[in-house]
Formats: sequence, structure tokens, C-alpha cells
Amino acid sequence: MSVAQPVRIAVDIGGTFTDFQILDQRHGRVMAWKAPTTPADPSEGLMTGIRQAAGRFGFALADVGLLLHGTTIATNAVLERKLAAGVLLTTAGFEDVLEITRHVRRDIYGLAPDPFPCLIDRDRRFGVAERMRADGSVEAPLGDLSRLMERLREAAPEAIAIGLLHAYANPAHERALRDAVAAALPGVPVSLSSDISPEIREYERLSTTVLNALLMPVVQRYLAKLEARLGEDGFRPRIFLVQSNGGMCSLARAAEQPARLLLSGPSGGALAAERLSRRLGRPNLVAVDMGGTSFDVSVVQDHVIGLVTQGEVDRLPVRLPMVEMRTIGAGGGSIASVDAAGRLTAGPRSAGARPGPVCYARGGVEPTVTDANAVLGRLDPDFFLGGAMALDLAGARDAMATRIGAKLALSTEAAAEGVLRVTNAQLAAAVRLSLFEKGLDPRAFSLLSFGGAGGLHATEVADELGITEVVLPREPGTLSAYGILFSDLVQDIARSRLYRAEDSHAAALAEAVAGLRAEADARLAADGVPDSQRAVEVSADLRYRGQAFELLVPWPEAPALAPLLARFHATHRARFSYAAEGDPVEIVTLRAAAIGRLDKPEEAVATPAESGTAPGSRQVWQGGAATAWPVWRRERLRLSDTIEGPAIIEEAFATHVIAAGWRAALDPEGAIIARRIAA
Repeated sequence: MSVAQPVRIAVDIGGTFTDFQILDQRHGRVMAWKAPTTPADPSEGLMTGIRQAAGRFGFALADVGLLLHGTTIATNAVLERKLAAGVLLTTAGFEDVLEITRHVRRDIYGLAPDPFPCLIDRDRRFGVAERMRADGSVEAPLGDLSRLMERLREAAPEAIAIGLLHAYANPAHERALRDAVAAALPGVPVSLSSDISPEIREYERLSTTVLNALLMPVVQRYLAKLEARLGEDGFRPRIFLVQSNGGMCSLARAAEQPARLLLSGPSGGALAAERLSRRLGRPNLVAVDMGGTSFDVSVVQDHVIGLVTQGEVDRLPVRLPMVEMRTIGAGGGSIASVDAAGRLTAGPRSAGARPGPVCYARGGVEPTVTDANAVLGRLDPDFFLGGAMALDLAGARDAMATRIGAKLALSTEAAAEGVLRVTNAQLAAAVRLSLFEKGLDPRAFSLLSFGGAGGLHATEVADELGITEVVLPREPGTLSAYGILFSDLVQDIARSRLYRAEDSHAAALAEAVAGLRAEADARLAADGVPDSQRAVEVSADLRYRGQAFELLVPWPEAPALAPLLARFHATHRARFSYAAEGDPVEIVTLRAAAIGRLDKPEEAVATPAESGTAPGSRQVWQGGAATAWPVWRRERLRLSDTIEGPAIIEEAFATHVIAAGWRAALDPEGAIIARRIAA
């Protein structure tokens, strides 16, 4: 899909900052910008940042033809429980599935473990007289709905989730119920399980449907505010939102299925990692995105980022395709504290955008990871955000001394060092788990570090993991927005039906695959995607008969079975160290990704400095003493410059620490490559 106006903007609205990447096709330059997030109305911060960038980089708002938008609106609403008051309609007798869950015991030794969250109370879960069988045939027809509609009106729901038994096989009863609800309660958002997650597994399907329903009013309010700003100063771009799978969707689809936005922002970083893997010639990357509130880990293997068919947010299952990612509450804004047992902790509580770290001078009083870096001299208080924000170093020191140092009988600097040690251990543990659960060795990977706070910790985290190469990409503080800038429209379609992966089912499989392709093509046509820019990628969930879980396997040769089975056995062997090639295999769910290719304009090649300058220096505290570290400016680096650690590299929206024992240099693509010096 092409757009006439020359400027394309990608935006990632995070908890602390709103990040922008702007591509001006008139000269091919990609430019970065940051603006503070405005939690009360994120569209306000978005528009403020766009206006600032327009003035800074010399384009008019009318020049913007495409706005690609990643957001944490849905995620934050779930985490903070700022959701609509909803009602669940489900098959009579199954009202408690949402509360029974899977009986997974996370805290094995806990005598009174925390119960799984349940977003709709029992008195707001209504049974419906009806019954579908697993093959889609009707066992009991839909009964009289008049009394049910009366109960619904009395409940006055802001949103309604409908999840009936086996609706993935036959959605007729769900659709009839939706029509009855629309007549009785016009204007109330309704979410059907057969629309949002038409797959087997009742609890996961209900959880996803409920999340989607309760998010609909929240996301629709935000989109209404965003659309109301269109037209200001000629700003009328076509807008797409980023989904958890890394693809884009229209505003209309986002309003109907907001659960697909739950990993909207972080998925952009994974897309950027996949793109950089190819550009930098590094097939295996572990990508870590450390922003203000979280630390996100994704793995690129053989130039491809992983996708999963189910994730979770705050222990709530989400049965939708999403980028495979591990997230922990460890960012620059993570709050450091001493607990009742005298243990130093960092996170998961965050100071967020307001008030933010103490050094931001916005009313924060609790020391954070960013405050620790400032106290130790790793951050320049006069060059934060390129000089756009001066840091209150005295306030950060006072908070670190009174709230950490005094409680542990440590000096201010020693307390700050302790905060960083605890934080780095947490970051390394998250990376280690992401690799070890796949049977992967960290030493076979390079660490791609980005996010506003990532470079401050990257080489030290790599030391803990035994990783010997760290990649610090261009504009790391806005790299998630960079990944969004080059993404495509993607709609996921799934159909659960059990097939034996054998020739006797070949005709039925071919018919099902043809149906998926036809639906994918119809959706792309509805989005206005030309034939030449459409693609459909088919995959399947497979398992050995008797297993209770499946593996997602790409199926480009569909409906040919032999290559699918060979790929499944190989995937099973790689994941679990064995493959039972003689055992029967079942196909549980067929999937299609309908892809609308957006034009990929060429970006200008990075131009290193031709004549550099000698580095400055700054006193940095480490190991109980302050020493002078060289401080380099990234935009002045030449290809011939070699940076020996310990050293600091500064740029407008990020600061990088090159630890002792590391050597860094500029790559022709503009990335800084730091390598561990052999002992």
C-alpha cells in the first residue's frame, strides 16, 4: 500500500516517554524524537511530540501520510484494573470456568497461594440455556432469552462477553445471542469468543473474550480522542495500530478486538531486532528493551523472531498470536527499596512518567534505577535527553542516602552500586530463562540492547551471561518505534478442528486451507490492499496423539502433508530433544496470517563522522572509588575510533556504559559493536 504524502511516523507510547521515528522520503532520513507521555490522555503527548518533531526536522503536519501507532493503553488498563464493568454470558453450567481456571500451582510450596485473577464476579456471570457439540452440531437449541435480557438490563453492563461451549466449531448461537443483546441494550460493546479466539480450550477462550470485552470501552475512548485530533493543522494521516503479533490493524479492527493490542508497544522492538539481524549479518540475537518501567526479552534465531499462539498479561491467559517475549518489571523508573527483612530490592514498582525518578524533579521521592545511575556519574545531569531535561542530582543523592544508604549502613554511592547490582542480576536472570527454556546457549548469541536505559547495563549484563558481543544500534532509545516504522498489516485467522495428519484427511484439510486463504483474501480486500501487495502465510498447531499441548509449525506448502510432518518432528526434537516419528500426529488448529505489504521506503545509509574529537571525561564511582572515565559523543565517532572500557558513550536519547574488559567500535551500518576482550 502506498501513501502520497512523503512523511511516515511511527510512535510507541510507553509508560514514561512517547517515542517517535520519522521517515521523510524526500531525503530518506530516519529521525528520532521523544516526548513525555501524558497518562491522562496519551493522544495529547502524541500530538505535542509530533509538533515538536515537525519544527525540529522541517516538515508540516499536512506532509504526514501514515501514522503507525504502538501503545500500552490496553496493557496498562489490565495491569491497573481500569476496565469496564462487564458481564459474561456462557453456556448454563459453565459459569465458573473463568474462576476454576487450570488449577496450575505456581507457588508449589505456598500454603495459601494467591488466587488467579477473575475479572467478572460470579453474580455477573449468566448461564444461557443452549448446547453445541464439539463437531458443531446442536445438542440443545438456544432457549427463550426474554428473562436473560431483563437480568442484563438490571446489571447495566458497560461491556458484554459472550463465550458459549464449542462456539469455535459453530458460532450460530453466539451470533443469535449477540443480536438479541444488541436489540435489548443498544450501544453496549459485545465481544464473541467465535470472533476474537475461535479455538479449543474453554478457559483460555473465555479469558481472552472477557479481556477483549472489558477493553473495548477503554480503547474506543482513546481512539475517539485520537480521531478528534485529526485535522488539526492539516494533520490527516492514515492511522494503523500495532498488534501483539507485530503487524498493523485498522482503527476499526482495534476498536472491535483491543485484546490484540496487549503487546502492541514491545512487539515493535522485536520487529526491529529481526530487521537489524539481517542488516547487521547476525542471525542469532537476544534483544533486550529496557525502558522506564519494564525489561522485555525476545529471541531472534536464524534471522526470525518467535511467535506464540498464547501469552498472558498479569496471569490472565490471552489465546491470540503474539511475539514471543518475556517481560519483567525492571526499568529506569523501577523503585529501589529495603524491605522489612533488610533486603535491597529494585522493582517491579515503577515511578512511571508521573512523578518519575527523583532526579526528574517532578515530585518523585523514592529512589529508582535511573537515580542510581545519576548518583554514580553514569548520567550527565546537563545532557539528559540531549540537554532537554536537567537532572536534579542533589535530590537523587538525598533520596538514595535516606531511603537506601541509611537503612543498610552504606554510603550513598555504595547504596547506588547495590541497586545496580540487584538490577543487573534480575536482567540477566530474565535473559537466561528466555534462552535456557529453548535449550539455547547464551554464548551463541549477541546481545542487542536498546530502550532509553538499556545501554547503561548491557555490557555488565552480558558479563553475567557469558555473552561476548553487545550490539548498540542507532537511535536505541526509540528502536521499538523504528521496528514499527517498517511493519505490515497483519490479520490472524484461526480455525480449531481435529484432523489426523494422514492421507485419509487430505481432502478435508485442503478444503479447510482453501477456506482460510479465501477469508484472508477477503479481509485484505476490505482493508484496501491491492492484489500485488497481499500475502497469506499458513501454519498449523500439531501434537502427537495423546499430548495435551501443541507446537506451532509454519506450513508454506499447504496442503501438502509430508513437509509439514517433517518440520513438526524437527521442531519437537529441537524443543524437547526427541521426536516420535512413528507415532500418529494430530492437527488441532489451522492458522492463516493475512498480510498487506506496506511500501518499504529506502532509508539513508548512516554516515559516520569524518573528523572526530577527543573524548571528554567524567568522574564515575565504581568499586568504592571515583575515577575519570572517558566520555564519547556518538555522533562524533569515526569508523577508526576504538573505545576501551571503562568508558561512556552519550547520545541524545541514550547513554551507554562500556565496562572494563570490553572494547567498542562503530559498525558501517551505524551500530556500536562492543566485544569482550579475551583474558
